[in-house]
Amino acid sequence: MAYERSESTRTGAGDGVDTTALALKILVAGGFGVGKTTLVGAVSEIRPLRTEERLSRAGELVDDTGGVDQKTTTTVAMDFGRITIRSGLSLYLFGTPGQDRFWFLWDELSQGALGAVVLADTRRLEDCFPAVDYFEHRKIPFVVAVNCFTGARTYGAHEVSRALDLDRGTPVVLCDARDRDSGKEVLIRLVEYAGRMHTARLLDSVG
Repeated sequence: MAYERSESTRTGAGDGVDTTALALKILVAGGFGVGKTTLVGAVSEIRPLRTEERLSRAGELVDDTGGVDQKTTTTVAMDFGRITIRSGLSLYLFGTPGQDRFWFLWDELSQGALGAVVLADTRRLEDCFPAVDYFEHRKIPFVVAVNCFTGARTYGAHEVSRALDLDRGTPVVLCDARDRDSGKEVLIRLVEYAGRMHTARLLDSVG
């Protein structure tokens, strides 16, 4: 299932009406140093859980820090945050590690996910190819969110979509991972898109 139900809450004394809150699971994926931890931290209404460790000299042999020379830490398990969209609807955010050696965690994290955000950096666009391939092959709805870094050349959504050879209709949005409102817009686009995709598949299955 694409969501988890939290325990029922009664609305109003004696009215006999139960409402069940929905908690939707969203993944935040992408290449090394693209801003996944930043995005989760920016939008989360709780103090985000982070599993970051300092980059070591040994890690230089396996982690490509080209283009992210200022980065000093890396996620070694996952980031976790939560955001309430409206009463009764919350998103649980799971930020995935970006390095190849941690990809074995993706299968576990993707279980029950409604969809995913693939963060992209146009200076290193090829770094998000594995995430795009992963979600396309598993038919998990996703949006590509281009994190607009200062000084990076700006490309339009259509140009990014064409460069990534995305399936028709896959949304591409420009964002600032540091900005809460910008991050919320990305999540709203994902929830809307994933909802349409799941509805279409359900109709196909009963058709």
